[in-house]
Amino acid sequence: MAKTQLNVRVDEATAEAARERALQRGVSVNRYIEELVLKDAGEVGQTFVEAAADFMKQYERVFAEEFGPDPGPDRQPAAGERPARHGEGHPGTT
Repeated sequence: MAKTQLNVRVDEATAEAARERALQRGVSVNRYIEELVLKDAGEVGQTFVEAAADFMKQYERVFAEEFGPDPGPDRQPAAGERPARHGEGHPGTT
């Protein structure tokens, strides 16, 4: 993966803390900072997923009333019912 140079200005105490932490972990300061950013991005993503799951749980009844109960991935269509195609019936899909 190509690397991009990023210059960051921090106070001396922060710079020293970064150097010490990187040394303790046996990695370069660059790698240490990269790991912090990736960890933070992952936590944000996880927080989003948890919030979305909570939202769906709170409004599950509203969605069921509007779109019908969740058929689940293994549900077979009832007699005379045409099976939904991938993405069909979901907002923003065709």
